[in-house]
Amino acid sequence: MSLTPYTVRIDDAILRDLRERLLRTRWPDAVATGWDYGADVDYLRKLTTYWVDEFDWRAQEELINASNHLRVDVEGTGLHVVHERAASGYGVPLLLLHGWPSSFLQMRAITPMLTDPSAHGGDPGDGFDVVVPSLPGYGFSDRPTAPGTSNAPVAELLHTLMSRELGYERYAVRASDIGAGVAASLAMAHPEAVIALHMSGSNPWMDVDHLPEDLSTAEQQMVQDARRFKAMHFAYALMQVTTPQTPAVALNDSPAGLAAWVVEKYRAWSDNDGDVETVFPRDELLANLTIYWATGTIASSMRLYWENFHATGAWGAIDVPTGYAMLPADMFRTPREWIERTGRVDRWTELPRGGHFAEQEAPDLIAEELREFVRPLR
Repeated sequence: MSLTPYTVRIDDAILRDLRERLLRTRWPDAVATGWDYGADVDYLRKLTTYWVDEFDWRAQEELINASNHLRVDVEGTGLHVVHERAASGYGVPLLLLHGWPSSFLQMRAITPMLTDPSAHGGDPGDGFDVVVPSLPGYGFSDRPTAPGTSNAPVAELLHTLMSRELGYERYAVRASDIGAGVAASLAMAHPEAVIALHMSGSNPWMDVDHLPEDLSTAEQQMVQDARRFKAMHFAYALMQVTTPQTPAVALNDSPAGLAAWVVEKYRAWSDNDGDVETVFPRDELLANLTIYWATGTIASSMRLYWENFHATGAWGAIDVPTGYAMLPADMFRTPREWIERTGRVDRWTELPRGGHFAEQEAPDLIAEELREFVRPLR
């Protein structure tokens, strides 16, 4: 066992440097206010002023460290993990995987709902042992130092974490975004270990130029929406799969630039009616940004896109109980019949609110979905 207790702590020198860089930001001009041209410079000025003058990282650290944090060496890769056991009785092991550009903080609100359901209006018998790793190259986990760390190798690391290090022979997995790719790889490689797979989200990488001839009306609408999304909002991903080191030089040097790159996605992909702070309070946005900045992981997080795009190997079928919770304000709507063309669907729920960052936006709904889906599989 290589598990060791871990305390999140960012050096004062890093925080001072962050503040000084924010104060020296050389802002670009803008011909209009708002988000039509990309990041709203007026909003970012206000956000970074708050970051300098009012945001209290030490208070955030205290909140973060109220959870049980671990560091574990898995095959030479150091992983940061939050591990919280069920409050009572048997807890089904549940691996929660974040995506980009979020972090383990995406799971902070939902974790107590899953470990202690009776305190949140649920049945105490539905408790989970929750495991929230920071993906390699994200946050407080190690950054890969050589090419090749794509979804499949990450899935192997996480299976080793769950089975060998934490002692869970069987477990459930919940993921979205790039974490869903890792989860799918895990379910394909280790179906004997995965009790249930639960996912959300759209797939902008779908091939909209080679389609079946018998598309339903809902599928035809999805194709139109996907084409529109790829034309208007997909430039970030194309850059991250082709030349991630190019933007990384700027984003790793300018915290204001990092904020522009990341917060624009939180606004565009969430259920917020144009005001990102109605869903994500400033302190939440800035805690996530501070982790990316302090750990210097924006480059390594984006490189996972490149690695997945260039990865080789056969893609197989998923044959474990699979559920989907689809949220109305995600990138675009995906109908059930499209997923059923290539995969197994045991549970499908269209939720009334929420977007791409489901566990932060609608933690109560996702928690209840997981309880309902996993209950007969316990």
